[in-house]
Amino acid sequence: MSESSSHSNQPVKQSTFCGKKISPLTARRLHNFRANKRGYWSMWIFLVLFLVTLFAEFIANDSPLVVRYKGDFYFPIFKVYPETTFGGDFLTEAEYRERDVQDLIEKSGGWILWPPIRFSYETVNFALKEPAPSPPTFENLLGTDDQARDVFARVLYGFRISVLFGIVLTVASTVIGIAAGAVQGYFGGWTDLLFQRFIEIWSGLPRLFLLIILASIIEPNFWILLGLLLLFEWMALEGVVRAEFLRTRNFDYVRAARALGVDNLTIMRRHILPNAMTAALTFLPFVLIGSITALTSLDFLGFGLPPGSPSLGELLAQGKSNLQAPWLGLTAFFVLALMLSLLIFIGEAIRDAFDPRKTLV
Repeated sequence: MSESSSHSNQPVKQSTFCGKKISPLTARRLHNFRANKRGYWSMWIFLVLFLVTLFAEFIANDSPLVVRYKGDFYFPIFKVYPETTFGGDFLTEAEYRERDVQDLIEKSGGWILWPPIRFSYETVNFALKEPAPSPPTFENLLGTDDQARDVFARVLYGFRISVLFGIVLTVASTVIGIAAGAVQGYFGGWTDLLFQRFIEIWSGLPRLFLLIILASIIEPNFWILLGLLLLFEWMALEGVVRAEFLRTRNFDYVRAARALGVDNLTIMRRHILPNAMTAALTFLPFVLIGSITALTSLDFLGFGLPPGSPSLGELLAQGKSNLQAPWLGLTAFFVLALMLSLLIFIGEAIRDAFDPRKTLV
């Protein structure tokens, strides 16, 4: 009896993940991912950092979390209250950092619950004892920038914007890149030939110069920058998906489905796309890295997010312009280095997970 037939009589152990049964292939990929300790722990560290920044308003804000005034509770972090609400004279938003507003609340027997950092990304610290940019203190843990804004708060908000921008750009470019590569690889012939010539011309354009020119003509914001970068970023996965569709389109099961009258869209979606996604998923962390660095580069050159927005690239530019304040450049450098290193390690772990040459030990 052969070895394969002897093993076929043995019961197959069903693996579970989060209480759900998973296939042996998925179990092997999860095992390989966890076996890469550097990538596995990098994933958890990155997720914790990202989740923390999602609640940045509760960590660094110039508005209190809760205000107790004359027996009533107020939540300035969610709603704007005029100063007259607390017995003041002005109808404008209450400046809770001002001593006069705090006295009005405390004299009524109330209290104020502040977030850990009493600065938002745009809050100017007018009580600095040194000219801005000022070095780190207990009040400003990472110092202030050249406009007297708290660096820690700007890094916290900037990290969130960079990751969210990268994720949205990665998802959008992945969808377009996979669709373009699938059409090229599946139909081949003149469709593939003409599309490839277009991509060769399009990818040869000076992308950075074009983005700078467009950003100088159109006032940039989050969504405009996203659209401009999407014009070029979709090509990152197009070649991988195209090669997989070219390889798979003549397999027997694909030809059989075509002979049975299954439409092209169904064949592409059900029979070929799952194989192409395996190769595409290994590239996603690196596409995310490219998206984040593209935004950082534009912000560094002054063609990125609107002025005043929390940005790691803008903080790098401040560090270059203020060499006498090394905490600016060093903070931006270490935050970017940590973020990109974690994503690279995660990408390596995902690559190991989908590598068919790696088997369970």
